[in-house]
Amino acid sequence: MKLTKEKKPKKNKSKLQQRNRRQRVGAGLFLAPSLIGVFTFFILPFFVVIYYSVVDNPITANFVGFENFVKVFNNGAFKLAAGNTLHFSFIAVPLAVVLSLILAAMLDKKIPFRSQFRTFFLTPMMVPVASIVLIVQVMVDMNGSVNEFLSRFGVKAIDWFKSDYAQWVVVLLFLWKNLGYNMILFLSALESIPRDIIEVAEMESANNWQIFWNIKIRYLSPTILFVTILSLINSFKIFREVFLLTSGYPYDPLYFLQTFMNNMFGSLDYQKLSTAAIIMALAMIVIIGALFLVENHFGKDVEE
Repeated sequence: MKLTKEKKPKKNKSKLQQRNRRQRVGAGLFLAPSLIGVFTFFILPFFVVIYYSVVDNPITANFVGFENFVKVFNNGAFKLAAGNTLHFSFIAVPLAVVLSLILAAMLDKKIPFRSQFRTFFLTPMMVPVASIVLIVQVMVDMNGSVNEFLSRFGVKAIDWFKSDYAQWVVVLLFLWKNLGYNMILFLSALESIPRDIIEVAEMESANNWQIFWNIKIRYLSPTILFVTILSLINSFKIFREVFLLTSGYPYDPLYFLQTFMNNMFGSLDYQKLSTAAIIMALAMIVIIGALFLVENHFGKDVEE
């Protein structure tokens, strides 16, 4: 009897191990397609880009160290593209965050037609990019509706995509596309703020501005960080719209980093393409790291 009692736990333990092993194998089989896809389309190209950035060309593949980085930094087209990209991001991203936060704060109130306003701001997400670009081209063309409207006030017709205002047209297009999604993120974050804290503040005679700045903004800091990072990434991906509007060689204010990299790809200059991609990735890492530090500083008291 003692032997049988001692063997039962061992049998149960071996069955449990076999079951766990089968579960791990099954999970691995389900994850295998995704892991293979991530390795093939993300991890492997990442190392290929690093490899191209430190060799002279793909054929001889002589190691040159940081020589390609020096050449890219001294390239006039890259300087123009980097400057335009940073200028565009520093204008478009804060506007996208602030305006969407203001819209969310307005819709968080009990206003009429609230659901209709939400739908209205989300409609740009359902419209194809090519259709948006076509509408913008019709509006800002030399004979478009914008110039027609301005001519009534004595303003001469402007070729918007070949003027100093070209980047502002793309900023408006960027805001029109991204405000709705950012607004929904802020709305969901506002609804998750504990109502008892706001009620206590109201009982203490705090006004709406004090509640918004001292309570809501503190609780919204993680969402502000996320929306800022998302808008920053989208600002670096504005190439598609610019390319459809102006082709691969636009007027100087619309010559962005992705335009530069696309042209390098067209000329098969993989060294400059890879080097520029690494520089852009490092710049985004630095900016996002700084945003995390700022959010950690202002959101620390809320977490505690």
